[in-house]
Amino acid sequence: MIDALSNALRALPERGRALRDAARDAPDNLRVTARFSTHSGLLWSLTRGGVGAMVRAGLSGSQNPSLIYRIHGKNSPSKPAIVFRGRTTSWAELDARIDRLASSLVRRGVGRRERLLIMMRNRPEMIELGAAAARVGAGAVSVSWRTTAAELEYLANHSGARGIAIDEELYPVLEQARHALSAELLQNVFVVGASAPKGTTALDRLYDEEPSRFDDASLDDDASVVIYTSGTTGKPKGAVRKFPKDTIRSILRFVNETPLRVDDVHVVACPLYHSTAFGFLSISHILGNTAVVMDEFKPEAFLELVDRHRASTSAMVPTMLHRILELPEDTRRKYDTTTLRALFSGGAPLSGPLANDFMDVFGDVVFNFYGATETGLVTLAKPEDLRAAPGTIGRAVPGNDIRLLDDDGRPVRQGEAGELFVKNPMLVAGYHRDDDATQQSMRDGYFSVGDLARCDRDGRYFIEGRKRDMIITGGVNVYPAEVEAAFDAHPDVAECAVVGLPDREWGERVAAFVVPRQGATIDEGSLKAHARERLSGPKVPRQFVVLEALPRNPTGKVLKRELRAMYGQPG
Repeated sequence: MIDALSNALRALPERGRALRDAARDAPDNLRVTARFSTHSGLLWSLTRGGVGAMVRAGLSGSQNPSLIYRIHGKNSPSKPAIVFRGRTTSWAELDARIDRLASSLVRRGVGRRERLLIMMRNRPEMIELGAAAARVGAGAVSVSWRTTAAELEYLANHSGARGIAIDEELYPVLEQARHALSAELLQNVFVVGASAPKGTTALDRLYDEEPSRFDDASLDDDASVVIYTSGTTGKPKGAVRKFPKDTIRSILRFVNETPLRVDDVHVVACPLYHSTAFGFLSISHILGNTAVVMDEFKPEAFLELVDRHRASTSAMVPTMLHRILELPEDTRRKYDTTTLRALFSGGAPLSGPLANDFMDVFGDVVFNFYGATETGLVTLAKPEDLRAAPGTIGRAVPGNDIRLLDDDGRPVRQGEAGELFVKNPMLVAGYHRDDDATQQSMRDGYFSVGDLARCDRDGRYFIEGRKRDMIITGGVNVYPAEVEAAFDAHPDVAECAVVGLPDREWGERVAAFVVPRQGATIDEGSLKAHARERLSGPKVPRQFVVLEALPRNPTGKVLKRELRAMYGQPG
């Protein structure tokens, strides 16, 4: 009893600070929430059950992300939450399935502060497992279904996962890595599919067990997701995202800048292990939307789903927009896509011509966002921004404080390129088991993932490339994004990637890798002439390579390290 009293006394100053912070932030919170409630239509969609669930959540003080499913399960129990391959799961069913999964995970030792690895193609179970882990204060670690045995070994051991949920068809990869995996993980192998191999558990069995009650409020500091960066420059780093009290306010601010509404139908087109798909699915579920999940993106199948479900929103990487535009016009016209109101593009640079070409066909529905696994959503370019300033990533989303700094940490002048640092409530807690990488990315509480950007006089930002990708040729700094943008305007070039390659005379030479449009032929002479009309001397590529396709990772980012490895002999 003495210990309990002592602990309570020690907690008083912290609680006092929390109350003062809440009082200070109350007016802003009220404004943001009021605007969100009316702007999104949430105010008019609430039922008695939903209000009761929200009041109970508010009184508990919990920020556990799985509460979203409890609230919508009470507010609109029969409304479709997830549609997948013709199967519909209502909000009430979804919440109940999450409860059963959560209970079963705890019984098997995958509970508070533990981590569960999830290796699946897009499917409802992937969403349910992530929410179930949060409900018990565990961390969900989603990895690519293309992961190799060697990569799985690294990710499982680095994350310290206590269990793994995996598609039946991917199980052979786990078998190859088995010798290097922990006994704790191998005791909890949950397989999705028709049959579970010996020594594993069919995931369906976990849904059959009786659910337990959970004290969500006590688990806020533990619930997390660990998202491994794409690893385009080396070993992936595990970004640990927790859910502090300001997270929901940041999401509401973003929604207030968009046409997103509670009655939207959202198509999940990107892989759910990636932060773009995960982030926008989370936003759509906060709104209580119906999510139509694609197991794999195919351009015509996407249009067919939009038509069939009267879908209004989706999130994509630019490559997907390009593939939709490449469909024959007769194919595109077969489907009614007039319900689309917002297509969010991110994860890779969106060229001005691609954005405008897409909007010329489908209307002004493209929103280009900048963000990262580590930072959340930082900027947003609306259709009018993309029309007025092609290539822009837009203006800062409210709640983001952006600094563009030189190598000495000093702010650059307007129009100059600097490393983009951001501070916001969505910053990750850090990199899992990598304090050095966390410290190297931070400066005075601001976080950078190494991108270079400039800002124009209208407050619009433009990405100039990665800091590590900047080319220094003959002492002149060349930003790849500027050179790539010049070739975006070439009528016969579909895509372009620019890198610096070793050069005996210049230190580095500018090299451009171009992909021709369908049916087009291009030669080095025409490319060089095009560049000289638009770029100053040092920026004109000294080497051109024509490729059928650029090497990319599964989320659409160009793997420039592969281009350097293949063509990086000194000139």
